[in-house]
Amino acid sequence: MAVKRAWYLLQTKPRQDARALENLEFQGFDCFAPFITVERIRAGKRCEVSEPLFPGYLFIYLDKVADNWRPIRSTRGVSRLVTFNDTPLPIAHDIVDQLRKRVAGEKEQPAETALKPGDPVRISDGAFAELDALFECYDGTERVVILLNLMQRTQRLVMPLANIRQA
Repeated sequence: MAVKRAWYLLQTKPRQDARALENLEFQGFDCFAPFITVERIRAGKRCEVSEPLFPGYLFIYLDKVADNWRPIRSTRGVSRLVTFNDTPLPIAHDIVDQLRKRVAGEKEQPAETALKPGDPVRISDGAFAELDALFECYDGTERVVILLNLMQRTQRLVMPLANIRQA
């Protein structure tokens, strides 16, 4: 009889995704926890931070019959196996494969440099998309202040950090 392995979903303890992943891999389990890179402002500078795509969850590759599932419950960082009617349901291979491809493609993008006051920027989204402006300063962790020339006057606009790119 052929071994039928499938992906299953595990719930981790709060903010212990990395710990659970490390401990499960140390025990020899094949796991996948997709991480994405997001822009944050730390100490007044724009930086990229790696965060879990699904906080509190990770995927584990198991055989329903051949693998020993008992050590999973007592693994540090693991809360429980996600079940429906007390039965873990397998996740389609193509879903996990697509997640792996998207996460791998996201890592290939070059890191963006920090903005300095006076740097030219281009608005990439929203009502002012495709207009050029000047960066003035950061406003909190997710917003920026830009100077936009509208109707012969310079206007200060506050907008999400994700809506601008360096020109």
